[in-house]
Amino acid sequence: MKVLVSDNLGQVGIELFKQADGIEVDVKTGLAPDALKEIIGEYHALVIRSATKVTEDLLSAAKNLKVVGRAGIGLDNVDIPAATKRGIVVMNTPTGNVVTTAEHAISMMLALTRNIPQGTATLKAGKWEKKKLQGKEIFNKVLGLIGFGKIGSIVADRAKGLKMQVIVHDPFVTPDRIQKAGFESVSLKELYRRSDYITVHVPKLKDTVGFLNKAAFDQMKDGVMVINCARGGIVNEADLCEALKSGKVAGAALDVFEKEPPGDAPLLKFDNVIGTPHLGASTEEAQTNVAVDIAKQIIDYLKTGTIVNAVNVPSVTGELLKKIGPYLTLADRMGCLLSQLTCGPLKEVIIEYRGNFQDWDMSPVSTAVLKGLLTPMISEGVNFVNAGVIAKDRDIKVTETSGSDAEEYINMIMVKAVTTEMSTIVGGTIFGKSDPRVVRINNFRLEMIPEGHSALIYNQDKPGAIGSVGTTLGKHNINIGRMQVGQEKEGERNIIFLCTDTPIPPNVVEELRNLPMIKTVVPLEL
Repeated sequence: MKVLVSDNLGQVGIELFKQADGIEVDVKTGLAPDALKEIIGEYHALVIRSATKVTEDLLSAAKNLKVVGRAGIGLDNVDIPAATKRGIVVMNTPTGNVVTTAEHAISMMLALTRNIPQGTATLKAGKWEKKKLQGKEIFNKVLGLIGFGKIGSIVADRAKGLKMQVIVHDPFVTPDRIQKAGFESVSLKELYRRSDYITVHVPKLKDTVGFLNKAAFDQMKDGVMVINCARGGIVNEADLCEALKSGKVAGAALDVFEKEPPGDAPLLKFDNVIGTPHLGASTEEAQTNVAVDIAKQIIDYLKTGTIVNAVNVPSVTGELLKKIGPYLTLADRMGCLLSQLTCGPLKEVIIEYRGNFQDWDMSPVSTAVLKGLLTPMISEGVNFVNAGVIAKDRDIKVTETSGSDAEEYINMIMVKAVTTEMSTIVGGTIFGKSDPRVVRINNFRLEMIPEGHSALIYNQDKPGAIGSVGTTLGKHNINIGRMQVGQEKEGERNIIFLCTDTPIPPNVVEELRNLPMIKTVVPLEL
């Protein structure tokens, strides 16, 4: 078996590959995409960090590739759906660098507060600007934390040790869990109003791109300081520039940027902005951890078939996988759909298997539901291995039941998600041998292929409602690829599921919502 390491990897990981019987490793870093594509066909495993782009085009040439391993958490540079279609396992190392990244956020906050980079630069330039570079204490200041996942919770703990007042906003974590950890759970509006410092620890998703923008800065306390060691693009850099000019934001510390390297970015011209070149995970300890983890995981997979920390494949035997494989895809899509149809922190998930499942072990399918449900909330940290653990850590009650009534289907999966604000039910089944379908959303019956750029529209069951939707989308040159209509049982509403060739822009979504016979519009990415 041949392994290609295409990005810088700790030497300890490379040595593990060299010592493994039956495995040959090549280290070829910095390859251009075309050069990598030329040689990828001879390798069975590819080890990457953030530089290599594992695109569908690259994967099309990877005839022997069995596994892609990321030494780190983020998989923005991997086309996971394309890998999954080709049966390629995608693994990451979700725990190797969380402490390192959290410590970097704290370091950036301290350096920003005490003008340490500016002090070093002016001193080396032969200046003594002691009075100009006067800083502040962080003691008793309010730190507003957006995101209370693995990294965010460590930042909160370290800040508490520095005697800061820590307040937390995370719409996917119950207030009880935050309070049990010793912190105050607040609304986003209150966090903006009260915080002396704001640090973000959320994944880069459609809903978090530009999360800290002009509207957010306008709500913040005058003189707030902003730290971003999460992902570039979560902070709108143009809006941050304006907030710095006006004095609303007194300083910013950024480890990540919308474009990396940022080049001649306007932000870097501000004296009260400090930056680092995406060093959050760059410590000797973290790089050793992730190098060892990914090497062991890939060696185990190539030699024994054992799967650890895969984001697209569960840990099951090959025989069972053949039986339940289609249901894994269905369950993952149902969970993803539920996460976009609900709001509020998740409290309970009830999974019911109806019909004849022949005493199969359905626990991997339940895990797939949780993975699909939690991924939009947490993204990079969720996989088939840890989805159940994450649910437990977040005090989410998971119940599995079985029943014989699968309605008109042979088998059917029903999933109910209960949050602090609402409950939502989604039902699904398999058409033929492998085609997943969502056949129920709450009281609506339909036949929905759960994939692509989509929208779910609730409308009055009256002539012209569906036509008005098509006319509006056509006016904006948005093509409808598929459309299914479901009717509420004994009700007066329809549900329309649209799959479009391109995402529906926010302004068009708003236009649809304002149509006379339309009740609600929920854009979806499945």
